[in-house]
Amino acid sequence: MDNAVLALFYEGSMKIGTLAVSTSGLREGSTGTSSVLLGGKYLIAARALAEKVAASFSKMGIVSLNTQLTEGEALRVYSSLLDKVRSGPMGPPEAGSRG
Repeated sequence: MDNAVLALFYEGSMKIGTLAVSTSGLREGSTGTSSVLLGGKYLIAARALAEKVAASFSKMGIVSLNTQLTEGEALRVYSSLLDKVRSGPMGPPEAGSRG
């Protein structure tokens, strides 16, 4: 997607969980806005992950979180996973690159 990053965090079979959306800040270092659209479990973790996706990729972040972990543990584990994906073996993607 050119304008957003969709991240699905789940365990076992793929299921939609608490759904959060965040926009990236308009300027370097500014914060965007975020909101939970659906769900009632793990509200803070889903929102924090959406904000992290938006800030990391400078695009709208859409996150679904469906897990059996505690909220704090889920945030720690999935945030670490996002860091690994972002840094990857090839490094961060260049702006405007496709692939």
